Parts: sequence; C-alpha cells; structure tokens
Amino acid sequence: MTAPQQAPVPEFSSDCSRCLGLCCVLLPFSAAAGFGADKAGGEACGHLRADDRCGIHDRLREEGWPGCTVFECFGAGQQVSQVTYAGGGWRDRDGDQRAEMAAVFSVMRVLHEMLAHLSEVERRTPDPAATALRTELAAHTALDPVSLLGLDVDDLHDRVGPALVAASRRIRSRRGAALDHADLAGRDLRRRRLAEADLRGALLIAADLRGLDLGRADLLGADLRDADVRGANLSATLFLTQPQVNAAVGDAGTTLPPALAVPGHWRVPGRS
Repeated sequence: MTAPQQAPVPEFSSDCSRCLGLCCVLLPFSAAAGFGADKAGGEACGHLRADDRCGIHDRLREEGWPGCTVFECFGAGQQVSQVTYAGGGWRDRDGDQRAEMAAVFSVMRVLHEMLAHLSEVERRTPDPAATALRTELAAHTALDPVSLLGLDVDDLHDRVGPALVAASRRIRSRRGAALDHADLAGRDLRRRRLAEADLRGALLIAADLRGLDLGRADLLGADLRDADVRGANLSATLFLTQPQVNAAVGDAGTTLPPALAVPGHWRVPGRS
C-alpha cells in the first residue's frame, strides 16, 4: 500500500482520448436524469463505439442526452485508465471486476475534485495545512485499486472541508452576504450584491444572474442547474467547477475562471 512520496498532481479536466469510456460503461444512468435511456452500471452505453469513443458526442443534446454534456470526471477517467489499471480496459473484465473498477473510478473522481479545490487554494491563498493535504491526496491518486478502495473518503472530506472554509474566509470580504445553503431557486438576483457572498451549497436552480459580477463569491457545491449567467462575470469566484458551469446557461458575455472551459452547448459565436 505504498505510493510515490512526491506523486505529481493529476489533471482536473477530462480527456476522453486517454480514457477507456469508463463513465459510459461503469456508471448507471437514467432517462429521467437526461441520459436518453436507462442503463445499469457495468453495461456499455449503446452509443459507445469499439474505440471507446462516443458515437454522438457532437450532437448529444440534440439526441436527448444533455446529462452527458453536464457530467465531468475531473480527469479521474484518464487517471484510472492509464495509471491505476495501466491501460487495461473494461472489456476483458467480468461483472465483479467491472464493479471494482466502477468503485475505484468513483473514489478517484472524489479525490480529483478535492484536489482541484486544494490546488485553487494553493494558487490564491497558500496555506501549509492545505498544501500538506494536497500532497497527501496527490499521493493517493497513484495507489493500486485495493488501496484506493481502502481509503476513508469521509475522513478526507472532513479534513479538506475546513481548509476550504478557511481559504474562503481569507479571500472574501467580511461584508459578503451569508447565503450558504439558501434556497434561491428561480429568483431574480440581478439587484443583489453577491460579489463577496457565501453561496456554498445554495440552490440557484434557474436563478437569474444575468450581468452580475460575482467577484469572489464562494460557489462551492452551489446548484447552478439552468442558472442564467449570461453576461455574468464568474472569473474570480471561488471553487466553481466545470460541472456547475456545464449545467448553467451562459453566452459569449459570460466570463469564466481561466481553468474552466466554455461549454460547447452555450450559444457562443464561432462554436457549433
């Protein structure tokens, strides 16, 4: 159960060219959740080609699969495919072995998401405790499957959480609104001062945030499904993730943090 002492910090965005279609096979999904069909974990999606690439990737929303355009593995797919299983795929594994791989993939995805947040802390407000946690989690990503499944993920969550809270308090102004876990679904928030707000875990489903400068608002775990962020400035927000961005409604006027990509389904000039 050993790992390199100085394991490199992995990538935090998916690269399907180096993955083996893990999310399309190992994870269950349902039509009700926007995936076009019901599928059990361990079964390959009907659109997965022999080369482990999606046959309708360029028209997922048009074909009724918007859930796929929102999902993001934080780079766990290529890490599990190329490092944990050293290029060994799912095709030559039986049901139990696929179940193990699915569990490993889920653990890796959690590790990568926590690492992404800790790396943001490192960039914006370095702290020795957060740096130590980042180093520890990076080492975990290099573990073998059995060791990964033996990790106490709940304990890691309990230790990373306070580090993120402390970083948020260092970065944000104390004048920011306390709206953590607030139910703001469907609300017109364009007149609210949210630039330094604590919006951790807030329900922002279909909220109107058009044109707002959210400044250094903390968006950790905020639900941005169908939130209208057209023309909004999200470039300095804290702990915003690609899945949150993918689930929102933006346009060419939406400004994102440099590490995040503009979703292909946003109506941005020059993009299909």
